[in-house]
Amino acid sequence: MFSRVLVANRGEIAVRIIRALHELGVEAVAVYSTADADSLHVRLADEAICIGPPPANESYLSISNVIGAAETTGCQAVHPGYGFLSENPTFVEACEETGFVFIGPSADLMRRMGDKSEAKRELMAADVPLVPGTEALTSLAEVEKGVKELGYPIMLKAAAGGGGKGMRFVTEASQLKGAFRTAMAEAEAAFGDGSLYVERAIAPASHIEVQVLCDLYGGVLTLGERECSIQRRHQKLIEESPSPTMTPVLREEMEQAVERACGVIGYTNAGTFEFLLSSDNGFYFMELNARLQVEHPVTELVTGIDIVREQIRIAAGEPLALTGRAPRFGHAIEMRLNAEDPSRAFVPTPGRLERFRAPLGPGVRVDTFAEEGMEIHPFYDSLLAKLIVHDSDRPAAIERALRALSELQIEGVTSTIGVIREIIDSEEFRLGDYSTSFIAEVAGRLPALLKE
Repeated sequence: MFSRVLVANRGEIAVRIIRALHELGVEAVAVYSTADADSLHVRLADEAICIGPPPANESYLSISNVIGAAETTGCQAVHPGYGFLSENPTFVEACEETGFVFIGPSADLMRRMGDKSEAKRELMAADVPLVPGTEALTSLAEVEKGVKELGYPIMLKAAAGGGGKGMRFVTEASQLKGAFRTAMAEAEAAFGDGSLYVERAIAPASHIEVQVLCDLYGGVLTLGERECSIQRRHQKLIEESPSPTMTPVLREEMEQAVERACGVIGYTNAGTFEFLLSSDNGFYFMELNARLQVEHPVTELVTGIDIVREQIRIAAGEPLALTGRAPRFGHAIEMRLNAEDPSRAFVPTPGRLERFRAPLGPGVRVDTFAEEGMEIHPFYDSLLAKLIVHDSDRPAAIERALRALSELQIEGVTSTIGVIREIIDSEEFRLGDYSTSFIAEVAGRLPALLKE
């Protein structure tokens, strides 16, 4: 086991990783920008080092600054969390070249899976169903040819990344040119690569993902699925496990496909395979997130497995204690509490957090770095906290979620708490009858989504 690990992140995920390291008896080193000098993750760490000014590209995205911090503080390994450098193969190579263990998959695998076209080729070899689509394209003429073969509606997606960046839904030819230009520009700005690929749009559809852990010796453990269909701007807002739309047979088919894929591509550490599930229960691979996911606590609560601690153990060379299918019990729901205004298309709302009171009680978990009086900066992601509840079954988990939301207090910045409460209490959510178009479908009747 390592003795000292650098946490190359900030906010709630840095706090989460530091706590896991301390539970394993490992010292944690934090990095921070000048904007985060007083942040909770800095105070919890055994040592902290400033790596630059507030802009992320001068601090948290600076490979040289992060590597320098690891060297200066005598670390043995680096945990990237999610976002920032977590899926950057150049960063992984820099860690390896300077003698640090990267807590995640290899640079080669990350590069292959980051190339959506290559990822699809390798998943096809593992006999995993794929959404019909094209290779990476760089011109409008190529896209038009791809659309002609697939037919409308289609999705334009960035070939070099995810997270909703460079993604556009197109239903007819008149929309294609504008959508192509916008998606390409967005992809170029976000990933430094404007190439796109075209996929046939499957609608209505559920967004289902399967969490996996793989050790260095070929051991694979699947931890069940998460339902992630409630999204804004193609980014998740509420997740739950198990999915209300899945059957035991379908679940096993999907987990078998993931297990096959891990063997074929040689995956190691924690990862998430994302699928679209059609209304006739056909499932199609979309992408592999070669990192820890924001929504990992949902899976932790239904399996009892600490995914972050397992990541660290795997990277330290320990084998998985269990392979195959992880046992599951009960139902969990995660709600993302973002500093955003739902009535204005979820625009971020930086400012001073005047009050933050987290709910307590049985089956309630809050992952956060938020503290009263802190400044919510415009430089970074708007996530304040994740509220996760667990109970014996889905109806009980829904009631527990509503109880916890009623106790939660966030003041000083506009947040997603109101719209989350309305969604959880909606008929569609209670029935489990929703798809990726849920937010658009209810926009005209949920008060929190209506413009004042």
